[in-house]
Amino acid sequence: MSKVTVKDLDVRGKHVIVRVDFNVPHKGEVITDDNRVRAALPTINYLTENGAKVLLLSHLGKIKTDEDKAKNDMSIVAKRLAELQKAPVQFVNATRGAELEGAVKDQKEGTIILMQNTRYEKGETKNDPELSKYWAGLGDLFVEDAFGSVHRAHSSTVGIPENLPAGCAAVGFLVEKELNVLGGALNNPQRPFVAILGGAKVSDKIGVIENLLKIADKVLIGGGMSYTFSAAVGGKIGDSLLEADKEDMAKDFLEKGKGKLFLPVDTVEANAFDNATEVKTVKAGQVDDGFMGLDIGPETVALFQKELAGAKTVFWNGPMGVFEKPEYAKGTEAICKTLAGLDGATTIIGGGDSASAAKNLGFADKFSHISTGGGASLEFMEGKELPGVAVIPEK
Repeated sequence: MSKVTVKDLDVRGKHVIVRVDFNVPHKGEVITDDNRVRAALPTINYLTENGAKVLLLSHLGKIKTDEDKAKNDMSIVAKRLAELQKAPVQFVNATRGAELEGAVKDQKEGTIILMQNTRYEKGETKNDPELSKYWAGLGDLFVEDAFGSVHRAHSSTVGIPENLPAGCAAVGFLVEKELNVLGGALNNPQRPFVAILGGAKVSDKIGVIENLLKIADKVLIGGGMSYTFSAAVGGKIGDSLLEADKEDMAKDFLEKGKGKLFLPVDTVEANAFDNATEVKTVKAGQVDDGFMGLDIGPETVALFQKELAGAKTVFWNGPMGVFEKPEYAKGTEAICKTLAGLDGATTIIGGGDSASAAKNLGFADKFSHISTGGGASLEFMEGKELPGVAVIPEK
């Protein structure tokens, strides 16, 4: 896959609409993690340095009520963006109308306009034709650089480029990198290729398990989803997470993955999720009544370390336990340490909670690549077409 990139466009003097992912975590007006803003800077800086008039579009949070609008005002991101780069940043508190149109009309080369939250418009998530056409009319060119949103067919990801002439859309540096790294793992991985999948639900990862069983040499299953697999083979799981309607599917995966799909062999159980009075390690499939499994145990850590030894490509999505609580973070921390120490391996975190875990535990800089899009990276690894990528032409 070789998409047209921002470097293939003649941007000088042009109005360039850039879909970025500024959906940052924040408390009030304080951004608690600005990584997504920083990740967009290479593309933004390239455009401003080459004389483009840049119009940035992004969503922030989920918008259903006026209270949601007040909580997710994009002006807080404008302040941080202005601090992180040199080009002038103008925030426009509108998603359409005279104020926005006037700002775009008067914009100078090498400057930036950040528009208000795209989800203030109800038609955004429905790829409303009228809204898409209106936003497309604000620019000459479109650059897709929000990997965290390319799996969604929204007005700002798909509708705008669909309403521009041929040859006027490209991917930015962030999306280009994601496609290259994830595409390499999916289509031409160095082997052995090991996938590690955790998190709460089998249902969230059905497609990716199915696909990775075909292309990976080994698939290691941990986290809450492992208890559905355990129950599927007759194990006792106490009050652990269970998707009873997915047990047959888990059995099917175990059959298809014989010799390459590995489950936990022990688990850390507790008699309560919060304020537990008893925490102990038991064999997998032997969780006590009134207890719930909350982390993989030390024997599982040793097993997974053995299966990871010598791996040349690793894709990891989903923590091994309730890593937010220190007493149940040991499994996830051990996986982090193991991957960080793999010599000569390409190690990829598929965004989401596993990315948060790596950052929280201080291992983020030890990985080859941490995806900026959890949902998008999973759908990509499923082999699905991502709408926001499909709409960009091939070179």
